[in-house]
Amino acid sequence: MVTPRVIIEEASTLTDELAASFVALLPQLSSTPPDLELLKAVIDAEESALLVACIEGRIVGMCTLVTFPIPSGIRCWIEDVVVDTEVRGHGIGAELVNAAIARAKAAGARSVDLTSRPSRLDANRLYERLGFQQRETNVYRYLVGD
Repeated sequence: MVTPRVIIEEASTLTDELAASFVALLPQLSSTPPDLELLKAVIDAEESALLVACIEGRIVGMCTLVTFPIPSGIRCWIEDVVVDTEVRGHGIGAELVNAAIARAKAAGARSVDLTSRPSRLDANRLYERLGFQQRETNVYRYLVGD
């Protein structure tokens, strides 16, 4: 099987193609309904980069890198990594995550964090294969909205 040529780029505007891809991809990751206003806010925010993976001009995956300063240094988080089920298994997720890591390194971060549900077995194996280590920590969530 031939591995498709993947191009990773940062989305700079919310195009119709990007909107349609987002609406198709997000349900493959989360039960949260796609919100195009939030997607536009991510694209427009200085502290976030929406990275998209394209094969032959078609968006087949995306992830978000968030970079922010805290008193102990520059922090980076990778969020919402998703690759279309039709093209999984070709290294596209790895290319997205590696592109995010390269950007984090260029921004001066010493580490990159992400979370992944235990039920996402393939994703967890990918992150471990890329060198991520599971941390011994508690993750807490406080719901501030409905």
